[in-house]
Amino acid sequence: MEINISTRDLRVFLAVARTLSFSQAAQQMHLSQSALSALVARLEETIGARLFERTTRAVALTAAGSVLALHADELLANWARTVDAVHDVTALRRGTVAVAALPSLAAGIVPQLFRVFGRRYPEIALKLIDTLSESAFDLVRQGQVDIALTAANPAHADLIYTPLTTDSFVLLAAVTHPLGQDPAPIRFADTLQCAHISMTRPTSVRQYVDAAAIQNNIAFHPTYEVDHLATIGAMVVQELGVAALPAMAAAVIDNDRLVIRPLIEPAIRRSIGLVRSRDKPFSPAAQALVAMLHELIADL
Repeated sequence: MEINISTRDLRVFLAVARTLSFSQAAQQMHLSQSALSALVARLEETIGARLFERTTRAVALTAAGSVLALHADELLANWARTVDAVHDVTALRRGTVAVAALPSLAAGIVPQLFRVFGRRYPEIALKLIDTLSESAFDLVRQGQVDIALTAANPAHADLIYTPLTTDSFVLLAAVTHPLGQDPAPIRFADTLQCAHISMTRPTSVRQYVDAAAIQNNIAFHPTYEVDHLATIGAMVVQELGVAALPAMAAAVIDNDRLVIRPLIEPAIRRSIGLVRSRDKPFSPAAQALVAMLHELIADL
C-alpha cells in the first residue's frame, strides 16, 4: 500500500506530540486550530490508525502515535540529510567525475584540467583511466566513465561525439638519424625509405596512418608495432626507426635527442573530441569539468 505523507504532516504531528496541545501546536506551526486538526485527521486516515486520544481536558498519544513519534524525527533528519546531499551535488561540493582519455591526452591536457578543476572544486573527486580509443568508447557505453577524450570514430554513432580540436601528425626521428638532421616539413612518402615504428592496429593513431596511406596509394608496412608511446620514444632514440605520430602524442615523448618534423603530402589530421552517452545526462560536476575543458582547449 502506498502511503503519501509529507514532511509537513510529520512536523504537524510532532508539534502536537510534544506539546500535547492542539492550540499550542497550531501557534507553533502558524496554522489555525481547525486547519491543524484537519491535517492530523488526514494523517490518521492515511496511516489507518488513531494517533491521539482527545478529551475536553487532555491530549495523549495512542500506542500507534507513540511508535510514529519514535520514528518521525529520524525520518525528518534523513530527509534533511538527503536534501543537503542534493544541494551539495548541485553546488559542486560533492560528487565524482570519471574520465577516460587517450594516453597522449592523459599525459597532456588532462593533468592541467584536473589541476585547475581541483583547485576550484576541491570536494569533487576526479578519476582518470588512460586507455586506447576502443576501450574509451566501451567505458562510456558501460557507464564506467562520464566522458572520454578520444579520436573520432564513426563506428560508435550510438554515442555523442563533440569535436574539441584537431591534432596533426608529425614525424619523430632521432637527432642522429638521417631524417632527424632537418626540422623542416617532410613528405610522408619520403619517410618510408626508413624503418617505421608504429602503434598497433587497434589504436586510433595506427588507424589514421593506415587510412591516409590507403587514400594516397602509399604502402605502409611498419617494421615494429608497439602499444606504448614511451616504447616508441625509446626505440626512435636508438635509431631503430622513425615514427608518424599525432603532435599531442609526440609532445608527451619529451627527449632532447629527438626531432619533430611536420608531415605533409598528405597532411594527416585526427579529430580529438569528447564522447558521452546519449542516455546518461551530465551531473553538475561533469558539466563543470566539460565547460572548463572547453576553456583550456580554446587557450591552446
